[in-house]
Amino acid sequence: MTVRIGAEEEFHVLDVESGRLVPRAGALLGRLGRAGFTHELQQSVVESNSGVHDTLDDLYADLAGARRRLDAAASSVGLAVVAAGTVPLARVTSRDVTADPRYRRMVDDYRRVADEQLICSAQIHVDVPDRDTAVRAMCLVSPWLPPLLALSASSPFWLGSDTGYASWRTMLWQRWPTAGPVGCYESATEYDAAVEELISSGVISDPGMLYHDVRPSAHQRTLELRICDACPRAETVVLVAGLFRALVRDALGRLERGEGSRCDGHHEWLRAATWRAARSGLEGQLVDPATRRAAPAPVVLHGLLNRLRPALEASGDWDTVRGLLEEALVTGSAAHRLRRTAQEEDLLASVDLMVAETRGGRPAPRSSGRRSRRPSARPAVSRTTHAYVRTPAAPGPTG
Repeated sequence: MTVRIGAEEEFHVLDVESGRLVPRAGALLGRLGRAGFTHELQQSVVESNSGVHDTLDDLYADLAGARRRLDAAASSVGLAVVAAGTVPLARVTSRDVTADPRYRRMVDDYRRVADEQLICSAQIHVDVPDRDTAVRAMCLVSPWLPPLLALSASSPFWLGSDTGYASWRTMLWQRWPTAGPVGCYESATEYDAAVEELISSGVISDPGMLYHDVRPSAHQRTLELRICDACPRAETVVLVAGLFRALVRDALGRLERGEGSRCDGHHEWLRAATWRAARSGLEGQLVDPATRRAAPAPVVLHGLLNRLRPALEASGDWDTVRGLLEEALVTGSAAHRLRRTAQEEDLLASVDLMVAETRGGRPAPRSSGRRSRRPSARPAVSRTTHAYVRTPAAPGPTG
């Protein structure tokens, strides 16, 4: 059985000279023609939507192609794009919201929470047979989502300072009234009733404001992962997508065998596990979902990999995911790389690293003279670790 996948990525729009976040998404969308791209709440963010794919190879080619098109459009107007949870240099204002009635209403209702929505995420969609199955699978996959957050953590900086967190985006995101771990439901009817109750309370205005870590898509027959930071490296998105597809596939198998959720209703530990992942990334302890005790991140992630081996092999993803996970554990989280660069040089150097990794490469060594803020031509990239990790010959499809 083929279980298809897709991804949504959000990108910050930066001024190429200063490295600062700027409200110029419209300039990029005008050049991109909006095919596969769209706006978000803040005018400093562009969203890219991949096509639907059977393989991780095809997903990677699609993501890399979209990033190339974004980079070309940005470079032509003095901008750069960055896939990361936050960027170091930004300002908070209510004046840079996209001109859309729904977004304007959100700013009026949520005030500072909406003003500070200067964050980006990566979202993964995985096919499910029906909405009832999607709702029931949520409870089975939820305990294993914080390790995926740790893999994606890329937001250590906020408004010019180091927060001490690997994913400060998570801390900002969890202020929304519906963010965080989702509850457990026996059916789509029960879940939809809970959504309607929230809307009737006046706290949210529509189902699109359900910001749980995982949710059934309102428009597609998919289960949607929403816990992750945007990732500078497209390979990280592919790794997370492979693991999430395996989690969903494993959950579907358990449901078919009558192994229900067995949820005890206590999600306090799960919220704490999310905090731990946001604080530590890959460089510290995580909460092991199997024991609910602290364990080093590599131990937790290797446990997840071994648990999912049958599902990964069924999708043909085992070798790719295992190789990418080992590479991620060696290189560390994006947050770790960005923080190290800022400590060795400065915050602008970490911005350069974000831009370079989003493009698909790494920044060239710097001279000892005055630094140029304008990035050079797209760097050549050598990728030999995994067969699929390559610069595709042509952009993949978007949709």
